[in-house]
Amino acid sequence: MLIIGIAGGTGSGKTTVVNQILNEIPGDEICVISQDSYYKKTDDLTYEQRTKINFDHPKAIDFELLVKHLKDLKENKIIEQPVYSFVTHNRLKDTLRTHPRKVVIVEGILIFNNIELRDMFDIKIFVHADADERLIRRLRRDIKERGRDLDEVLTRYQDTLKPMHQQFIEPTKNFADIIIPNDRYNTVAIDIVRTVIHQKIT
Repeated sequence: MLIIGIAGGTGSGKTTVVNQILNEIPGDEICVISQDSYYKKTDDLTYEQRTKINFDHPKAIDFELLVKHLKDLKENKIIEQPVYSFVTHNRLKDTLRTHPRKVVIVEGILIFNNIELRDMFDIKIFVHADADERLIRRLRRDIKERGRDLDEVLTRYQDTLKPMHQQFIEPTKNFADIIIPNDRYNTVAIDIVRTVIHQKIT
């Protein structure tokens, strides 16, 4: 099993890179695990308390469960991925049944922060994008997909996202094997990743 970690700031274009890789690999040989599914349960908190959670801090992530699930997949076991709602700021009762595959992609802003998780990646990719571009993408996504208003998104960006990015995300670029600048379609980087994957699975 080849495990690929794809990190980068919010709105950096990680999903685009993931999709570029998915387009190169048969669907039955690859699966994706999102860090966003592994935010900790907040059943004991009110909705107002949940809205104040710093979701861009490593403490918000259930790394223990994420690592366990990766180990289970490597042992050829089926896992039940959590399903997280950004509307309610909590996990849903539903889970996503995920089968072991030859290639597993793990993507998320904080996945290089946990040493045990980081050491499980065979390839570490960091997607880099300009801060202004990331903010614009975050605005569009949170307003359109997550029901946020403009002031809420901007306040969260200024008070939480930006300082957390500088403290916890940007420095992890140093752990990356490949850095992909997302200001254009980076065919060279994707070609390198595709070559490594095909060598592994053929």
